[in-house]
Amino acid sequence: MEHIGIDLGGRESQICIRSPDGEIVLEIRCRTADLGEFLARRGKSRVILETCAEAFAVADQALALGHEVRVVPAMLVRSLGIGSRGVKNDRKDARVLSEVSCRIDLPSVHIPDPTSREAKSLSGTRECLIGARTKIVNNVRGWMRTELVQVRSGGTETFPKRVRKVLLEREAGMPSFIESALSGIEALTMQIVKLDEDLSRIAQANEICRRLMTAPIGPVTAVRYVAALDRIDRFASAHAVESYLGLTPREDFSCKRGQRGSITKAGSAAVRRALVQCCWSMWRLRPNDPLVLWAKAIAERRGKRTAIIAMARKLAGILYAMWRDATPYNPFHQKKQLEIPPVAPTTAAP
Repeated sequence: MEHIGIDLGGRESQICIRSPDGEIVLEIRCRTADLGEFLARRGKSRVILETCAEAFAVADQALALGHEVRVVPAMLVRSLGIGSRGVKNDRKDARVLSEVSCRIDLPSVHIPDPTSREAKSLSGTRECLIGARTKIVNNVRGWMRTELVQVRSGGTETFPKRVRKVLLEREAGMPSFIESALSGIEALTMQIVKLDEDLSRIAQANEICRRLMTAPIGPVTAVRYVAALDRIDRFASAHAVESYLGLTPREDFSCKRGQRGSITKAGSAAVRRALVQCCWSMWRLRPNDPLVLWAKAIAERRGKRTAIIAMARKLAGILYAMWRDATPYNPFHQKKQLEIPPVAPTTAAP
């Protein structure tokens, strides 16, 4: 089996092919868009790529052609020798990838299913639009403060209407640049609503998402969670999922010294945000849920923010168990584990 090391680039990629005994068979540059055609002309080989924006698309093409694929984690490539002694170029990087593959079976990151990648992209686009809308709203609010203008509170969707109503009643009227900003907010809102509808359709069409939505989460969180995990059999336990999503505490232990810190924040920040938002909603809307009562006991000792993070970690594990066991949400399933032991009543001093 040949070992094909590819240093991917946006336009062109460097290829180094070695025989099983490590001898270089071919070195060539190729347009990245033509890599599929190039790999189709090679026999079954092991293709080694470094993680980058183009890696998964090329990996899909290689897998479809029957090749073995290793997408090497970015944190590992330095230890392989890429960039050593301050020398880093495309030819050297491709050589290193193919040479190391001849000696060991390199570890590979998980290659998500194309459907999962599309769901991630859709969710990411929605978040970008929401971020852009928020920036414009904050810009308009900042201008209104300089003009001593105030509007009544309300949702972002009705913000342009409320601002127009106030400004058009002023003698100075409304500047054209503010009207442009308000029109931009309305246009972004229309696109966000459309993407919300698309996410809802995806969630309703997916059996796993429908099951997860029996828990107090919406379609956005369900799609994000399923797309991030992709396959449930990748994880041995709920704790592995919690760690994968960066919801476990940092640890720094050495000899007799050790401490735990805040959460690691590894993995998908978008999924963490979605889970935390769900927990805040549960805190307000489901005060008698056993999970919320458990978190409130933590809040009395550690504060509300820490309790919400702990609750998000627990929720991530519950969603994992629902997916693994194909069961709907049951808030009382872990009631014994989540219950707070009763405190013995005290009597007043005589």
